[in-house]
Amino acid sequence: MLLATTDTIPGKTITQCLGLVRGNTIRGRHVGKDIVAALRNLVGGEITEYTKLLGESREQALDRMVEEAKKLGANAIVGVRFSTSEVATHAAEILAYGTAVVVE
Repeated sequence: MLLATTDTIPGKTITQCLGLVRGNTIRGRHVGKDIVAALRNLVGGEITEYTKLLGESREQALDRMVEEAKKLGANAIVGVRFSTSEVATHAAEILAYGTAVVVE
């Protein structure tokens, strides 16, 4: 499955547009990781606990989007974007979306 943030894929011709596809996940933070993150925040630097959590969340959202596209018969997704939103005090949604297409 080809994924592109652009509306076209160089060297490929879009022969069919199958529509919007999306994948999302909602993740909550772990209290123990929040404590470690708060301590890291005091001294500065990367908060690796959150970096890992968000990276895993993005991958899960992408995987779910790709599965939806495959069910439609797509072999590529163009215009891929991410969106995030806080849905509760300690939980956030990550949404991946794009347009499922068939390319040659």
